[in-house]
Amino acid sequence: MTVRAAAPARTVLTVAAEALAAAAVAALVVAVGLTAFSVVQWPAFNSSNVTRAVTTVGQVVAMGVLAVAVVLARRHVRPLWWKPLSWIGLSAFVTVTLGMPLAATKLYLFGVSVDQEFRTEYLTRLTDSPALQDMTYADLPPYYPAGWFWVGGRIADALGLAGWEAYKPWAIGSLAIAAVIGLVLWSALVRRDLAILAALGVTALVLAYASPEAYGAVIAVLIPPILVLAWGGLHRPGASRGAGWGAVVATGLFLGVSATVYTLYLGFTAFAVTLMALTSAFLRYRATRTVRAVLDPALRLIVVAVLSGLLALTVWAPYLAAALTGRTAESGTALHYLPATGAELPLPMAQFTLLGALCLVGSVWILVRLKDSRRAQALGIGVVSVYLWSLLSMLATVAGTTLLGFRLEPVLIALLGAAGVFGVVDGARVLYLVASESPRVRTATVAVAVVGSVAFAQDIPHVLQNEITVAYTDTDGNGDRADRRAPGVASYYGEVDAALQAARPGPRTDTVVLTSDTSFLAFLPYFGFQGLTSHYANPLAEFAARADTIENWSELTTADELIAALDASPWRAPDAFLFRRGADGYTLRLAEDVYPNDPNVRRYTVTFPETLFDDPRFDVQDIGPFVLVVREADAGAERTAGS
Repeated sequence: MTVRAAAPARTVLTVAAEALAAAAVAALVVAVGLTAFSVVQWPAFNSSNVTRAVTTVGQVVAMGVLAVAVVLARRHVRPLWWKPLSWIGLSAFVTVTLGMPLAATKLYLFGVSVDQEFRTEYLTRLTDSPALQDMTYADLPPYYPAGWFWVGGRIADALGLAGWEAYKPWAIGSLAIAAVIGLVLWSALVRRDLAILAALGVTALVLAYASPEAYGAVIAVLIPPILVLAWGGLHRPGASRGAGWGAVVATGLFLGVSATVYTLYLGFTAFAVTLMALTSAFLRYRATRTVRAVLDPALRLIVVAVLSGLLALTVWAPYLAAALTGRTAESGTALHYLPATGAELPLPMAQFTLLGALCLVGSVWILVRLKDSRRAQALGIGVVSVYLWSLLSMLATVAGTTLLGFRLEPVLIALLGAAGVFGVVDGARVLYLVASESPRVRTATVAVAVVGSVAFAQDIPHVLQNEITVAYTDTDGNGDRADRRAPGVASYYGEVDAALQAARPGPRTDTVVLTSDTSFLAFLPYFGFQGLTSHYANPLAEFAARADTIENWSELTTADELIAALDASPWRAPDAFLFRRGADGYTLRLAEDVYPNDPNVRRYTVTFPETLFDDPRFDVQDIGPFVLVVREADAGAERTAGS
């Protein structure tokens, strides 16, 4: 190996080693921080300002640590000092910003409501077993990428935690780890002090606008530095042929990881990287007028695609194999969602807020520095990609679907925020020079930046107010509400579980439960017969056909008819039913997709007559507001044996 080839390889290994060290430091900081928060009996965030006050103090301290790291980095102190300090400060900022407001609850942002319900269910499933299984349906491979949930499940299992209980620490911990890895990437791309500021800015924005969807946020926080890295790998005019391949490999690995974690961000980042390759090919062809100039970015893009595809198969292979060789997948409805924000282009730079000001500075900086800054070029292509994706998403509505363009707004904010940090630094430098290098101007600009940073940071809990409140008002897996008020119906899940275990001893995964109270499946690893909505259902599960089948069962009149229908089911039939008691019988609330309407889900109720289960082959118990019906094991023995 030549010295020229060895240098990039050594750089890649150094960055990888730093990322591992930073991740270890962040994990330790989160573990210590969350443990410390848990030893104090804090009041609920939604009924007291105590935790808000402590959060502010913690944020200021964490930012103070980062300020010291910036000063040390600017003074060219040995990296052995400022690097670990920056990792500690940034991970502490994440820990206190999310962990302190949630210190008095075991639930994460949004509790187990709406989308967080199926995410908790997924983590519960992969805590129970490392096998790649669908979150709800028995005998199906997963459709939603399992990467984040699989790692979290393995950690929860190692620590002896239930999946739902591990969700909060894993969400906060993974965000802290992603943030410091982002800092390591920035440090390899820009000046060390600027890297700390950029990482802090992007992290704060992601915490404010993407943290409820933690598994997406860990990708979003890395997209800005990755796009800068990708541009350096794809467009290197005048450099040697071997230059930039480390960045190409890193981009491919990032896209592969994204494919195992969050499909939408994979699609967007791949779209942006492809646009970069096309831009590079155009610029190089214009400069040389040779076809050969186009081949290099094309080859690099192919390498990125191959690497990411191979890594993606670690999670997607089971589903693809089942879809290609087994039951045909339905056309899923995951993209059938168009809220009002999805019908307009996001323009955060037009808001009269601190966020708006930062994004406006970022927009101006990109335009001003577009010709001479590779950072501005990369971030600019990322911003253009967001708007193109959003327009394509709106256009896709003509074909009866969307590309969920509205979900890219946090990415847009992160990209413009990173550019805004660079713009503020460059603007401060210009002011300093215009003022004849007056120290008063430097002091004033630093003071303004500090005030703005603290003001935005302490407002993050306010931005997340609703999400935090739900974490305190939802009932957790222990049957408690963190705000100490009367718990909801989930407090009866323990009794339901005990009754099911008594009737069907053995692993919970041996039992399929038909219920519309699907949060039961979020806390306990039973399989469900039907999911929450079609939008989160596995396309292999045939959601609409299952709903029709349930409705048909409710119209039967005798136990013999029901048992015959259960035995004839094309899917693994329910072993138990968890109903609510209605005026005319036992009820289930089902859902159907009604896109393009907004809301995109219609709820409807089906009622099973009580006489349908008035048979010794069914065991019926009243538990609080629920009616638990368990099919006797011998009733399905013949079908089980035949299967």
